[in-house]
Amino acid sequence: MAETSIGTPEQLRDPNYTPALHKAIPLGIQHVLAMFVSNVTPAIIVAGAAGFGFGSNSPDFPELLYLIQMSMLFAGLATLLQTVTIGPVGAALPIVQGTSFAFLPIMIPLVAGKGVDALAALFGGVLIGGLFHAFLGLFIGKIRFALPPLVTGLVVTMIGLALVKVGIQYSAGGVPAIGTPEYGSLLNWSAALVVVVVTLGLKFFARGMLSVSAVLAGLAVGYVYALMVGMVTFEAIGTSWSRASAFALPVPFKYGFEFSLAAVIGFALMSFVSAIETVGDVSGITKGGAGREATDKEIAGATYADGVGTALAGMFGGFPNTSFSQNVGLIAMTGVMSRHVVTCGALFLILCGLIPKVGAIIRTIPIEVLGGGVIVMFGMVVAAGISMLSDVDWNRRNMVIFAISLSIGLGLQLEPGAVQHLPDTLRILMTSGLLPAALIAIVLNLILPEELAEESTEEVSGGMAGHGSGSLPHD
Repeated sequence: MAETSIGTPEQLRDPNYTPALHKAIPLGIQHVLAMFVSNVTPAIIVAGAAGFGFGSNSPDFPELLYLIQMSMLFAGLATLLQTVTIGPVGAALPIVQGTSFAFLPIMIPLVAGKGVDALAALFGGVLIGGLFHAFLGLFIGKIRFALPPLVTGLVVTMIGLALVKVGIQYSAGGVPAIGTPEYGSLLNWSAALVVVVVTLGLKFFARGMLSVSAVLAGLAVGYVYALMVGMVTFEAIGTSWSRASAFALPVPFKYGFEFSLAAVIGFALMSFVSAIETVGDVSGITKGGAGREATDKEIAGATYADGVGTALAGMFGGFPNTSFSQNVGLIAMTGVMSRHVVTCGALFLILCGLIPKVGAIIRTIPIEVLGGGVIVMFGMVVAAGISMLSDVDWNRRNMVIFAISLSIGLGLQLEPGAVQHLPDTLRILMTSGLLPAALIAIVLNLILPEELAEESTEEVSGGMAGHGSGSLPHD
């Protein structure tokens, strides 16, 4: 078996075990490949929402490269905090950190159409929100009761629903192309569909690394297709490459620092969700890799690392970091629990983050090709939320909580003009959809009496009562 060529079963379950370098390095890079696309995509989405020009000749091109660069660099540094640890910061487990999708519904309204000028408030929010996230490590175990699967499943589902529009827009030609004749053309959609088809084919019919990195492979095939049909040229690739420097260090407070109440509140509230997600990932790693429960020290250390990594990223122009669930599955698949394997991957990410030419190549990917990958990724976020909701006992109480939270949250997101008279800070928070849905679900779950749980669901379901726990499909 593959495991015996790496170490004994006891060694493979030990986070402190170090395989031989010629085996540890490829295993570490495999972790990076599994999360690479998901890690850099939020930077591209935020830049697009802010109105950055995406062409290699655009004046915003260096800023876009810098955001991609910081996504890689600080994902690597945050991962190092988890694997190597500094005092109480870090779980000393093979946890891969990366840019979180969960914060996108907060970030997009903050920067929408405002260009580079909006980034000072955005990264101010990331910094302060990261410090708050680290503070949660002091009592993370004590607040889990307020976030049962009903709440966390709703929140994750809402994150996906808030973002699926982005995948469609990118596949059709990108936000700047809306209203133009080429928007939604067959050529644009063909590039996105190539990515989707290849990704699904590899995910379900391939094995090993090809299956794990299906989205990355799908994007690679889509990129080749785009070259063949003229959507990207070698001249554009050369221009991007020549405009990017060979090596660059991060710049502290490159975009300044601005205190925005909306940004701070939004990032702080989303930290609760991110922290609980990390608790789940830590538990998944220890169960899947070592066959045991996570300790309180490991959970607290992982939460500290989440927050400190996010705060550091905010200082230099990076986005919020969190543990990546796809890498939890990779550990279960390979059976290798070594944190030092993930350290090798973290060092590779840091190296990529210090070389802007890597970001330049990423930026030459046509937005339509990226859209195909985004459709798959954000669709999977929705599916993950539904999977979490399958653990809910669908009695009348829980159905009412879910119905009210989803209706108000999704409704405000679809019709932001309904709260146009609110103060700017509150309006931004409300129209994210995510925060009002989460807050309503949390509050109702805490105050509605449990005795409603014993009553029939027929009154609210029109006779189409659910079948209790597990009535929705599991993975």
